[in-house]
Amino acid sequence: MKTEFSLAQLADPDIKEADKILRACVHCGFCTATCPTYVLLGDELDSPRGRIYLIKEMLEKDKPPTADVVKHIDRCLSCLACMTTCPSGVNYMHLVDQARVRIERDYRRPLTERLLRSVLALVLPRPGLFRISMILAGLARPFAALLPTPSVGASSPGLLRRIKAMLALAPRGLPQPGPAAGTVFAPIGRRRGRVALLQGCAQQVLAPRINQAAINVLTRHGVEVVLVKDEQCCGALTHHMGQDGDALARARANITVWQREADREGLDAILVTTSGCGTVVKDYGYLLREDKTFAEPAKRISALAKDITEYLAGLELAPSTQKGDITVAYHSACSLQHGQKITQLPKELLSKNGFVVKDVPESHLCCGSAGTYNILQPDIASRLRDRKVANIALVKPDMIAAGNIGCMVQIAGGTSVPVVHTIELLDWATGGPRPGLN
Repeated sequence: MKTEFSLAQLADPDIKEADKILRACVHCGFCTATCPTYVLLGDELDSPRGRIYLIKEMLEKDKPPTADVVKHIDRCLSCLACMTTCPSGVNYMHLVDQARVRIERDYRRPLTERLLRSVLALVLPRPGLFRISMILAGLARPFAALLPTPSVGASSPGLLRRIKAMLALAPRGLPQPGPAAGTVFAPIGRRRGRVALLQGCAQQVLAPRINQAAINVLTRHGVEVVLVKDEQCCGALTHHMGQDGDALARARANITVWQREADREGLDAILVTTSGCGTVVKDYGYLLREDKTFAEPAKRISALAKDITEYLAGLELAPSTQKGDITVAYHSACSLQHGQKITQLPKELLSKNGFVVKDVPESHLCCGSAGTYNILQPDIASRLRDRKVANIALVKPDMIAAGNIGCMVQIAGGTSVPVVHTIELLDWATGGPRPGLN
């Protein structure tokens, strides 16, 4: 793709990177076949290729984005399926992230939308506030039916529709909090390794059992696990809302405490059980590449970050107690398969540990969760969830496994089949408890 940035514009490292990404695009259109919003809506501007044109024009002209540009960028899930499909290696992730930062900086959204986004950015990264909000949402949930339902095909939801979506996602009850930050879990038997486990934000409120299962598996196999004190949200939620000031501040804070822990007693890895978080932590090196103080530490931390399945693949797990009578539909979270390029490891681990693993048809298409997407774009998200659930039903599973809490909550909202984390099944197979239901 030909670009026309001025020399002055190219002096900006972000514009220089955008220019490199844009020039890699050859307009082939392969991305359109795997883009969920294009598949649903059939609008070229709701495809990666269309959005790339919009972003190019916005950055080249260096003018505030129009409402139409914002609409189409907002509809992007950042599922990154286009990057898996692209034969030219276009780094769409870094391009659309830059566009979101520009929109956040230069576009004034309607008041109600600004307020909603501010609330999400305030509450979601803070487990204490998120727990309170979930309790309140649970109390308000019975009244959700009184809120308006959009007409078929609507894709520009208003505030009440978004509130209805939030209430629908709220659980009927919350589990007890998991272990506190600063806790260290000793290995059983000889110590074979030492890792930090990302505590997460929403996950530690909605499903602390996931990290508990990870702790069980790791300590059972001789790995010491530390929950690092003063760790913050990884920054993914605000990063994907274009609020990079907040996201990068959180990244720096985490790099500081993780590096201190690594220097103090050593870390083989920083393990992540929420793949959406893992994709961003692995990208810290890129995000802070221009920060003289944090560029090198960020690279070090990104190199240490691993999805839980990546680490377990290097361990010799205890013999499985499963007899191969549980059929598991494996949902490959977008952030895992497209963002981190981890596709086979989770399925191989489940198969080796006695589960009958079935691939889901159209597994490359997003379930519609995508961080805050199922709140901000609930109608498109609901259509994607229904499509995903229908495809899952085709394999007639006993359970559904996924590696991301957002996907788990989203899919569970459309099916009665138990949705569990991959690590919960591996914990069960190697001597832990049977996973709970939705």
